[in-house]
Amino acid sequence: MKALILSGMPAAGKTATAQEISKKTGVSMAGGGDVLKEMARERGYSVTDEDWWDTPDGIKFLRERELNPDFDKEADRRMIEKIERGNIVVTSYTMPWLSERGVKVWLEASKDTRTKRMALRDSIPIDRAREIVSVRDRENYELYKKMYGIELGVDMKPFNIIIDVNNKTQEQVAEEILKEAGDKPE
Repeated sequence: MKALILSGMPAAGKTATAQEISKKTGVSMAGGGDVLKEMARERGYSVTDEDWWDTPDGIKFLRERELNPDFDKEADRRMIEKIERGNIVVTSYTMPWLSERGVKVWLEASKDTRTKRMALRDSIPIDRAREIVSVRDRENYELYKKMYGIELGVDMKPFNIIIDVNNKTQEQVAEEILKEAGDKPE
């Protein structure tokens, strides 16, 4: 299988869809957070589960990352290597613009849908989720615009497939991606 690169705004369902595709196809999956955790381990951090980012060590690593833009560029370089090998599904904000390989998929989800998903996923009040989604949308847009000139959520040129995920299950979205990706160039 060629590499599938899933992108979309925060809480669009990238990870859940990638997990579904991985389950259906047996290919591995990777995200930017996975690569950053690899880098943290290499720097001597004791990385644990998904919630590691909220631990004192996780927060310390994220502060270290904020002070050094090379962290993100190194993570991107490693992700490109994974994509070039193929047989993987990747979640990433930047890879559709940075990698020349892979089938690039944008998951289009309304702010309302993303807010509801985050509230359910993280067991938080809807108002809090709405606030987080707004902040993450703005911060991600500003970060990737500054780093690479990417207009996240605006520039759709790199994408082979754009899927409206509103009112669809992750299983439906995964099926649609696999069907459409079958005849897309790598």
